[in-house]
Amino acid sequence: MNMDLVEVTHHQTFESLKQEEDGCEFWSARKLAKVLDYNEYRNFLNVVEKAKEACENSGHDIEDHFGEITEMVDIGSGGQRSVADVRLSRYACYLIVQNGDPAKPVIANGQTYFAVQTRRQELADNRAFQQLKEDEQRLLLRNELCEHNKLLVETAQQVGVETPFDFAVFQNHGYKGLYGGLDAKGIHQRKGLKKSQKILDHMGSTELAANLFRATQAEEKLRRDNIQGKIKANQTHFEVGRKVRQTIKELGGTMPEDLPAAEKGVGQLEKEINKRSIE
Repeated sequence: MNMDLVEVTHHQTFESLKQEEDGCEFWSARKLAKVLDYNEYRNFLNVVEKAKEACENSGHDIEDHFGEITEMVDIGSGGQRSVADVRLSRYACYLIVQNGDPAKPVIANGQTYFAVQTRRQELADNRAFQQLKEDEQRLLLRNELCEHNKLLVETAQQVGVETPFDFAVFQNHGYKGLYGGLDAKGIHQRKGLKKSQKILDHMGSTELAANLFRATQAEEKLRRDNIQGKIKANQTHFEVGRKVRQTIKELGGTMPEDLPAAEKGVGQLEKEINKRSIE
């Protein structure tokens, strides 16, 4: 089937379910369940719970995206009864589709639809991002990577990566996948950094972007695939890093270990940018 047609069809179906109240858009979980081919609402609620967990793990307040409500529905002969429902935000719908059964064609099409929409937003954001100078891009990406690494630590702990040593091993598996076998120490040496210099603080924007993608995809895959145990977590992180490396290669990009280290660390950049803003 033509992918453009799939996107348009799902877009029309999904958007037709949208409701508004006081200027705020929302979707009914019961109506969305039917469109997503869940015959039993209780089975759909399992997906909703997974989506709530993903929402919380992403640092968002569940209450902002999942609102428990009770509504009256017709049961025939003029009678009504109350049923529980959930008011969903657009982001909640996205999480539900991402955590749904991909064997259902409508779920697979929905995942494609949201992936396309997300990519479009990324491209729009990227245009603004490209207007920034390299130093500003580095600082922005480093701060974002710092936040995503916190989420990665939390998720890794939940699946069995418990001690600081365990996490260092886990992190090195991601680096090895992305850097062709080099761990943090090997990257540090390859870049010619001093002992006191941290590798993340001396990455350029291109290298930071690759590591940000590695971190976000590893965190998501650990949750989505319900990975358990540090051995499997390590392997998962390695595989994600390797796939990011493969993508860079296919696009004709420079391998991350071959990218030059930035002379100025992000700490120095932050001071310089703050000073310029004051002046």
